[in-house]
Amino acid sequence: MDNSPALLSRGLDSLTLSVPAEAQARLLAYVAELLKWNEKVSLTAITRDDEVVDKHLLDSLAVVPEVAAATHLLDLGAGAGLPGIPLAVALPDLRATLVDAVAKKVSFAARVRALHARAEGHPQKEGLPVVDCVISRAFMDVGPFLLLARHYVAPAGRVICMVGQTPPEAALRTLAEAAGLQFVSRRTFQLPLSGDPRGVCVFQKA
Repeated sequence: MDNSPALLSRGLDSLTLSVPAEAQARLLAYVAELLKWNEKVSLTAITRDDEVVDKHLLDSLAVVPEVAAATHLLDLGAGAGLPGIPLAVALPDLRATLVDAVAKKVSFAARVRALHARAEGHPQKEGLPVVDCVISRAFMDVGPFLLLARHYVAPAGRVICMVGQTPPEAALRTLAEAAGLQFVSRRTFQLPLSGDPRGVCVFQKA
């Protein structure tokens, strides 16, 4: 029997996140669709129910506190829609634009605005928006990502990096300065089900 609903509910409680039952059902429907597509095209190597909930859904939703104030999220290197789709489901007022250079992954992410493009720092030429929140989930190392993301974030907007191993604060401040951004915060946590370490680093454009 699929115990994903119970795992998701337990994980959300552990993260102290309140997600309505209807939104939880939509998140699980997204997972089911992801795994269905995965049988035809390679979208994710993670296919066990508990790992999908933990390492895809809960990993994405863990950054809700950092994203909650945003109005338009740009997810660079979104892959199969992570973290953009789960965040858009959990935060219904959030607009989400997902960008990936692999067409098959963008075609899967059909429930939000999904663009097949290679982000190279020229939003107008690429047809990509400038937004108040740019995010990545282990898309590239923090330093190179900040240098790229700065072109897509509006003044006073935020850049959010989701990482496995979180660099020290001093290193993050140095990387932020090199990209013309301000370091805001660094938070480490563990995934609720596996206990795997994760981190989220936030930067702001002046």
